[in-house]
Amino acid sequence: MIRVVVVDDEPMVCAHLTTILSSAADIEVAGSAGDGAEAVEAVVRHRPRVVLMDLRMPGVDGLTAIERIGKLPDPPAVVALTTFDADSYVIRALRAGAAGFLVKSTPPEDLIGLVRVAADGHTVLSPEAARRLVAASAGEHHRTERARDRISGLSEREVQVLTCLGSGLSNADIANQLHLSEATVKSYVSRMLVKLDCSNRTQAGLLAHEAGLT
Repeated sequence: MIRVVVVDDEPMVCAHLTTILSSAADIEVAGSAGDGAEAVEAVVRHRPRVVLMDLRMPGVDGLTAIERIGKLPDPPAVVALTTFDADSYVIRALRAGAAGFLVKSTPPEDLIGLVRVAADGHTVLSPEAARRLVAASAGEHHRTERARDRISGLSEREVQVLTCLGSGLSNADIANQLHLSEATVKSYVSRMLVKLDCSNRTQAGLLAHEAGLT
C-alpha cells in the first residue's frame, strides 16, 4: 500500500486529490495538511512514501517544507504541486529536493499513475518539462559552468548514466541502453548521487540538463 500525504492550503484541492487517490486500491491517503509546518508534522506522524506538496502557501511555504522533510530520516518522495509547469518555484523545489512536479490539472488517471512512479523512486518529470524548466531559469551561464565543474570528476560511464537520468530514464531503461545489468546501473546511480552531492535522481537529472548533457 502506498501511503500518501496531501498538502494544500485549499481544503477543496485536498479533498479533490484525496478522492482521486483513494479510488486506487493500492493507495491510501494517510493525512492532509494546510501549510508547510503541518506537512512536516504529518510526515513524521504518518510516515508516507509520497507527499504531494503545494508550493505557494501562506505561513511556511512548500519550498521550506521540502527542505525540512529532506532532512528527516528516510524521507518520502515529495512531488511539488503547481498550477503552471513553468512556475519559477518548481525549479527551486527541485533544487530543494523534490522528486518532480505535477500540474494541478493533471487528469485523475495520470495522477494515480504518477504517484505510483514517485513511490517506486523514479522522477515525476518529463524530459520536455525539464528542458522548459531549465530554460525558465535562463541567463544563468554561471550555473552551467558550476554544473560542468561538479560533473568533471565523473568517469565516462558515469557521465553516460547521468545523461540517461537527465532524459528521465528508469534504471531498467538505462540498463538496456548501456548494455548493463540493472543492479550495476543502481550501483552507478548510488555512487553518483554521493559524488555529486545530490539528494535524489531528480536533482542529478536536473544537473545533467544544466551541464548541457541532454
